[in-house]
Amino acid sequence: MAPRTGERPPLPAPLPVPVVDAHTHLDACGARDAADVTAMVDRAAGVGVTRVVTVADDLASARWAAQAATWDERVFAAVAVHPTRTATFTDADRAVVEELAARPRVVAVGETGLDYYWDYSPPAAQQEAFRWHIDLAKRLGKPLMIHDRDAHEDIWRVLEEEGPPETVVFHCFSGDLEFARRCVDRGYVLSLAGTVTFRNARALREAAVQIPTYQLLVETDAPFLTPHPFRGRPGEPYCAAYTLADLAQLRGVDVGELAAEVAATADRVFGLSTVTASEQDAREA
Repeated sequence: MAPRTGERPPLPAPLPVPVVDAHTHLDACGARDAADVTAMVDRAAGVGVTRVVTVADDLASARWAAQAATWDERVFAAVAVHPTRTATFTDADRAVVEELAARPRVVAVGETGLDYYWDYSPPAAQQEAFRWHIDLAKRLGKPLMIHDRDAHEDIWRVLEEEGPPETVVFHCFSGDLEFARRCVDRGYVLSLAGTVTFRNARALREAAVQIPTYQLLVETDAPFLTPHPFRGRPGEPYCAAYTLADLAQLRGVDVGELAAEVAATADRVFGLSTVTASEQDAREA
């Protein structure tokens, strides 16, 4: 993914409780090396977004994300091949994804799923790759991070046919209240991006009020989907603070309380504290 250009939003007011950006693309935000990553996460930490999951969409991005997660202890990774890039998804590609996904600081298999908006990969190829990623997540015991664009029912069908892994995360959840309730009843986790702050996203905002906090994450998908009132500008992980604050107002709750609950969900879903503790034990051994 190429970095976006343009003026980034100003830094928001700091959150009273630290949160996790559950889905971002540090490479697409412009980060290239360890210094870039640290500077980007420092900006986010300054407003209370203290940890991030940087997500891959192709093999080059997957290799980069897995490496970036070793440059800064506040960075974790998720790897997969994006559904729009699955027209040619070979056994060699699968071997690369599997090796990277097994690494300790890679905390999810994703983003994978179905995208019927773009005509880059045939639906049959997307579904075959999605089924493989589901199996990989189950074999590794890691969360499955789903990209779902204009494909709710086929996503649901494939998950039911394959049997979902223990933890399923709908990245940038885009469904309405009815679909949100189906997902919640099934135990899935719904991650909300800047789109939930868009004032014309009425169905999504209605759904966002009803998601239990133990099944709720907040993400940026940066540099994409920058929240209101900066829609269209390139984002960074610090923009998660805008989304969290808007979501707290929408739900009529204290922003610090919501931040604490969403952060706890991220810790549980991705096992972030477990990864950090294991690394600390290894250093002290």
